[in-house]
Amino acid sequence: MPTIHNPILRGFNPDPSICRVGEDFYIAVSTFQWFPGVLVYHSRNLETWTLASRPLQRRSQLDMAGNPSSGGIWAPCLTHAEGQFWLIYTDVKNWAGSPPDHGNGFKDTHNYLVTAPDIQGPWSEPIYLNSSGFDPSLFHDEDGKKYLLNQVWDYRPGHNSFAGIVLQEYDHRRRRLVGPRSNIFSGTSIGVTEAPHLYKRGDYYYLMTAEGGTEYAHAVTLARSKSLTGPYELHPQTPLLSSVRDRQGFREARKEARDETPFLFPGLQKAGHGSMVPWQGDEWILAHLCGRPLPGTQHCPLGRETALQRLTWREDAWPWPDEPGSRTTVEFSQRPGLANTAKKSTRQPGIYQPDGVQIHPRIWQEDFNAPGWSKELQTLRIPADDRYDIRSRPGWLRLTGAESPTSRFRQSLLARRAQSFRWRGETKLSAVPEDFQQFAGLVVRYDEATQYILRIQGDGQGGQSLGIIVFDQQRINLPLAEQEVPVDGSQLWLAVRMDYRTLQFEWSQDGSAWQTIGPELDASKLSDEYAHPMGFTGTFLGLGCFDLSGRSFTADFDYLTYQEEDHD
Repeated sequence: MPTIHNPILRGFNPDPSICRVGEDFYIAVSTFQWFPGVLVYHSRNLETWTLASRPLQRRSQLDMAGNPSSGGIWAPCLTHAEGQFWLIYTDVKNWAGSPPDHGNGFKDTHNYLVTAPDIQGPWSEPIYLNSSGFDPSLFHDEDGKKYLLNQVWDYRPGHNSFAGIVLQEYDHRRRRLVGPRSNIFSGTSIGVTEAPHLYKRGDYYYLMTAEGGTEYAHAVTLARSKSLTGPYELHPQTPLLSSVRDRQGFREARKEARDETPFLFPGLQKAGHGSMVPWQGDEWILAHLCGRPLPGTQHCPLGRETALQRLTWREDAWPWPDEPGSRTTVEFSQRPGLANTAKKSTRQPGIYQPDGVQIHPRIWQEDFNAPGWSKELQTLRIPADDRYDIRSRPGWLRLTGAESPTSRFRQSLLARRAQSFRWRGETKLSAVPEDFQQFAGLVVRYDEATQYILRIQGDGQGGQSLGIIVFDQQRINLPLAEQEVPVDGSQLWLAVRMDYRTLQFEWSQDGSAWQTIGPELDASKLSDEYAHPMGFTGTFLGLGCFDLSGRSFTADFDYLTYQEEDHD
C-alpha cells in the first residue's frame, strides 16, 4: 500500500499539473524566471519521483530576458491525448499588483502550447494561443474537440481583476483558437479565482479552480455541470481543500491584523491550486501546492511545494477528500503489480547520481566531471551559453562574469533549490578579480531584490578580499565594510549553513580549517511572505560570477555540494 509523505516534491515546486499515461504519473510544475522552463517529474508508485523532463530548453521556446522576478513560467498544464503530450504554459512578461492588497494593474501574460511524442521530447516550437490571462489549461473532450481555459485578467480599477474562467475551442490543425469565448465560471465568495482544470466523468464536466490567492487563504474549489459552458454547481464541500479551518475567523483576524494561526489546520499550509487523475476504481489522486512555514513564523523560505491527497468518488457523483485540510501522510490502496514497480524511497539517505535517479537526496554533489551538469541546476531567464564553460578546465565550471546580481537580462549564475530547513552548501573556487567591479562566490537568493552573496573581490592592488553582499528588498548592505578578510583567490573554499531562520557563511583557505564570516543572516526573508509587493519562488543555492567592468573576468568552481542536516 503506497504511503505518501507530503510534500512529495520538496522545495520550490509549485502549481502541480498531474497527468496519467497508463501506469505512469507525471507532474509538471512552474519555474517562473528559472531556465529551463517547466520541470516534469515521473513516478509509477506515487512514493518515488524522478525529474524526467525540462521541456522548454531552447530560447526559441522561451526567452525571459528582461522578465521581472516571479514572472516567466506560471502554472503549466500537462495532458496526454492522441499519442502525444500537450504542454500549455504562460510566459509572464510584466505583472503589476493583484488583489487584495495591491489593486488592479496591467499584466502581459502570453499563453503557448508545445507538444512532444515522449515526455523527454523532442518538444515542438511554441504555438501562440492568447494573452487574455494566465494559468491556461487544455481540455480534450470525448468528441475529439479541444478547449483552452484560462483565468481572464481585468486591469480596470473598480472591477474584479480575477474576472472568471474563460473557455474557447482550440483547432490544432489550424494552430489557433476558434469560435466564441465563454466565461463559464466567475468563482465563489472566496475570490481570486484562477488555475482552471476541466475533466469529464460520467454525465458531468468537473471544473477545478484555485481560489483565495496563492498564500495562507488558498483553496481548491470544484464545480460541475452537464453542459460544457455551464452553469456550474459547487461541490457540497466548498472549498474542497484548504489549510483554512475557519474562513470567517481567518478573514476577521487578517482584517484586524491579529494572529491567523488559530483559524488554520495544523501542518501543511497554503493548500490550493489542484489537479486530479484516477488511481484505481473510485480512488483518485489530488495534486496541490502547499507551504511549510518556519516554526513560529508564517515565512516559507523553501517556497511552495507539491503534495498529494486521496479523493474518493461517492454515490452523489462528487469526489471527496479524506479531510478538508492538507494531510502530511496519505495512504492509497495497493494496485495490482505495483510492488513490482516500487523502487527505493527517495526519503532514504543517498548520493545523487547525474542520471536523475533521486530528487530528494540528503547529500547532493555536482563535480562538473560529466559532459553536462545535474538537471537540478538552473540558470536565470535564458539558457546557459559560452559563459558557462566545463571544457577549458576539465572537472571545473568556468564562469565568465556578466551583469550585476540585480540584472534581469544576463547573469552568470547556476543554482539549485533548497529543500530543507537545515542544510549546508559548499564550493571550492579559483578566481583572481582585479577590483571591486569583479567578484564571484556563493549565492543564496530568493530573487534580485533579496539575496546573500559570499564573494571574493579584487582590492585594486593585486590582492583579493572576502566579504558579503546583502540585498534586502533592493537595499544593498556590506556588513563587513572595511573589515573584509584578505584571502588568496587561487584556492578558496566557501560554505553556507541554513539552520531554520539563521544563515551563516563560512570560509577556508585549505578546505579543512573553517571559519565563520560575517553576521548571522535572516533566512526567513528568502520567502514569498517577505517579497514586495509579492513573489512566488523560493530559496536557491548557487555559484555566481559578476563583472561590472566588462573585462571578461572568470572564476573557476570545482564543485557544488548541498547536504541536508535534518530530513524534514
